[in-house]
Amino acid sequence: MIRRDIGLTAGEAGFIGTLPLLTFSAVSPQVPRLARRFGTDRMLWGAMVALMAGIVLRSLPVTGLLWVGTVLLGAAIAVGNVLIPSMIKRDFPDHVGAATGVYTAVIGVIASTAAGIAVPLAGVLPGGWRASLGCWAGLALVAVAVWAPQLRRDASGGRDPEPVTVKPKAPWRSPLAWEVSAFMALSACGFYTMLAWFPSIVVSTGASEDYAGWMLFLYQIIGVVMSIVVPLVLVRLPDQRLIAAGGSTLAMLGYLGLLFAPDLAVLWALVTGTGAGTLFFLALAFFSLRAADPRSSASLSGMGQSIGYLFAAIGPVAIGALHDATGGWKVPLAVLVGVAAVHTVVGLRAGRDVHVQV
Repeated sequence: MIRRDIGLTAGEAGFIGTLPLLTFSAVSPQVPRLARRFGTDRMLWGAMVALMAGIVLRSLPVTGLLWVGTVLLGAAIAVGNVLIPSMIKRDFPDHVGAATGVYTAVIGVIASTAAGIAVPLAGVLPGGWRASLGCWAGLALVAVAVWAPQLRRDASGGRDPEPVTVKPKAPWRSPLAWEVSAFMALSACGFYTMLAWFPSIVVSTGASEDYAGWMLFLYQIIGVVMSIVVPLVLVRLPDQRLIAAGGSTLAMLGYLGLLFAPDLAVLWALVTGTGAGTLFFLALAFFSLRAADPRSSASLSGMGQSIGYLFAAIGPVAIGALHDATGGWKVPLAVLVGVAAVHTVVGLRAGRDVHVQV
């Protein structure tokens, strides 16, 4: 709809979908340093303001502002992505799993709802797709107002006690930080690749596009469910190795199912969605669980999300190119099976009960 209305080429339309992920990757490493200077709560509030501005800019009838707004929106989300694990480590150190579960569930529900009602809203609102995009600025405005009282606590010095003169050590030299980052990269790569190509895989079996759309919805919604279920299991285990291995094994079974029995799309949507939802939740939780303190959590999150979202941007493009080169989905799915196997090994390392301190 957007592509047709403003005359984007196929390449431009694809790039604007990838642009937020590239922005996440570019902005994430800078966020911990800025948070140490301005405070976590101020940074989160500023990100909400930027998010609102980005949504509004994307909805204005100026083509160039669609690109500017998308970058601003991506930068705002990157700040939240990096700092929320640090905030969870700071404010809920004994309930990391539950707090991360609430965070990921809310994000998943909002994202699924926005995707599901975008086209119907565009059909009934006077401004079409621009109004459909812009109406979400109202929700961002509510978040700005709700978070504003936190600024007073930030200003009092009670929220981020470390002085900005402390120069942190880079997490890039830590083997554990690399293991956590690799786990995030593989989780994001698998999740976003299936998000991009699952409907096409289903359609290639002869199913309708409507049916494929429902399968994608099922894949996403089961991921939201897992962000609620996994924290309940998390508290009963001494570390996260078993959950990490289980999630990657389920993802592998889903890929194998699509490869050898693609007509059972409902089953594989459930299996793959369960695995992907578990892995993505765990990847975000690791930024709090594997960090010794909130500052380390922010640094680890900045590193991991920079690497992770770079792979999230590359994965769908690479799998799509592989499909075009081979003329089908067998080779791409076989590659995803191999990725899931590597994910299992990385998860057994990242899931150990050890910590990064920077």
